[in-house]
Order: sequence, then structure tokens, then C-alpha cells
Amino acid sequence: VQLQASGGGLVQAGGSLRLSCVFSGRSFSGHTIAWFRQAPGKERAFVAARRWSGGPLYYADSVKGRFIISRDNAKNTVYLQMNSLKPEDTAVYYCAAGNAIASSTMRPQTYIHWGQGTQVTVSS
Repeated sequence: VQLQASGGGLVQAGGSLRLSCVFSGRSFSGHTIAWFRQAPGKERAFVAARRWSGGPLYYADSVKGRFIISRDNAKNTVYLQMNSLKPEDTAVYYCAAGNAIASSTMRPQTYIHWGQGTQVTVSS
């Protein structure tokens, strides 16, 4: 099982980035797919999630209206479109997969498969 995240970089405040996470090694059709982020000195924090097969989308309050999680079945890829970026969005971003129920979707402990992380830096 492998999750390969990419797309991070340096961007000015107000700019956009799109992160990608390619999933391989098994079917994730029954899984919840999520993005988390971790800033220096802080705990890993939930950003967004969705079930691979569809259904509701979940977002942290801090990114609602700015970030969009989506997936491309044919490419086994999940995306995080990040718009109107702010300096406080600076972090290492991780994709993850696990078996979540609604109440556990935002907890990192729910997820058993993790990507390696991609750095996002937003300058002011």
C-alpha cells in the first residue's frame, strides 16, 4: 500500500496550490480519504476528508470555502485544491486513508495509511 503526495511549494498569500495523492497497492473504494497538516511545533490537524466512493465532504472550519477535496477514480488520485491561501496554512500536508465513521473522520488515529507529506509554505 502506498500513498504518494505531491504538489506542495512556496506561494504568496492569496495564491493557490493543488495537492495530489496517488493511491496504489489495494482498493480504497470502501475507505475514507483525508488530508491533514502539521505546522512546526503543532499537532497534526484535520483539513478535509471524503469517502472514496462518494458522499459528504468534511472540512475544517479554518479551510471551509477555500479548500476543495476531490478524487479521480481513473487515476487513483485524490486532490486538495487550496485557494486564497494564508500564511497560517503553512504546514506539511499529509494524505491518509482509513475506515472512518462520521464521528471519527477528523481524528488522525482513525487513519492507518499515510503518505509522506508535502510542504506548503505561504508567504505574506
